[in-house]
Amino acid sequence: MKNTFVLLALSSLYFATSCSGKKEAKEEKQKFLVTSPLQKDTTITKEYVSQIHSIQHIEMRALEKGYLQRIFVDEGQVVKQGQLMFQIMPLIYQAELQKSKAEADYVDIEYQNTKKLADKNVVSANELALANAKLNKAKAEVNLAQTHLEFTTIRAPFSGIMDHFQARLGSLVDEGDLLTTLSDNSKMWVYFNVPEAEYLTYKEHLKATDGPQRVQLLMANNELFPHPGLVKTIEADFNNETGNIAFRATFPNPDGLLRNGETGSILMTVPLRKAILIPQKATFEILEKKFVYVVDNKNRVHQREITIASEMPDLYAVRTGLKADEKILLEGIRKVKDGDDIAFNYEAPKKVLANLKVYSE
Repeated sequence: MKNTFVLLALSSLYFATSCSGKKEAKEEKQKFLVTSPLQKDTTITKEYVSQIHSIQHIEMRALEKGYLQRIFVDEGQVVKQGQLMFQIMPLIYQAELQKSKAEADYVDIEYQNTKKLADKNVVSANELALANAKLNKAKAEVNLAQTHLEFTTIRAPFSGIMDHFQARLGSLVDEGDLLTTLSDNSKMWVYFNVPEAEYLTYKEHLKATDGPQRVQLLMANNELFPHPGLVKTIEADFNNETGNIAFRATFPNPDGLLRNGETGSILMTVPLRKAILIPQKATFEILEKKFVYVVDNKNRVHQREITIASEMPDLYAVRTGLKADEKILLEGIRKVKDGDDIAFNYEAPKKVLANLKVYSE
């Protein structure tokens, strides 16, 4: 009987110890990691889709009608300013020039004869003035014919690179027909659209800095263009439909890597004053809206919607919905629901952010 009592006592003690251990283990599993936002001045890199254009990009068109007699350049060729590019058959214009010169010579002889007679008072001054007017008209006809003849030769107005031909050798071209395009790629203009709020931030930042904003260009292959650019121009008006305004950055292009019509992304550094930073993993989404769990003074969690000012690697800058002195749930978001009481361990925000993969100073 005594042995039975001892056995029962030991069993009870083991059961109580086992239950206590399970309870403690269960309580230990319910502890969550909590932190607070970090408020500080920082910078972010904004990315804007952009279009790349040559600093000069023009259409080369025929100035006179005729057959395309000669082509002195090739597609993709670099040409120098003043270099001969195309020759339209000049025979008709050469004949017109010769005709106008002959008429001018004839009128000049008439004028000289009239002048001699006017000097001897044989003809009136009005007749001399009329002869002079005819001579001036004939000279103008010569100049016009000379101009038409010169229009049959098309030269490069600036140094640049040729595009493909729109007309081939021997083609009959009319006045104004497109022959090719010419691009000056020594510098490139890169256009990108900026929302109104970011435009205002940019203008405020510009007041505190010297000179134009420096930007980087992320090319289509996700590599950075080696030369930085400068934002030098902002268009006058906002687009009422999109709420954006166009910026233009100028990039040097010494190696000719960039071409007209390319696309890329502008990377622009933007300051954030007293930004409220939280880890991205502290947030969750419901119907494309972002939320965090805020821990109140009674250790209860409450679901709260936030809006994001900007996104950085592993971090969000919060625009609205959260204060710097509040506590937020960092881990175990999917294990709680609104109104739950929790036990937690608190970790300082600087330590939390320092342990993230990337932390922007």
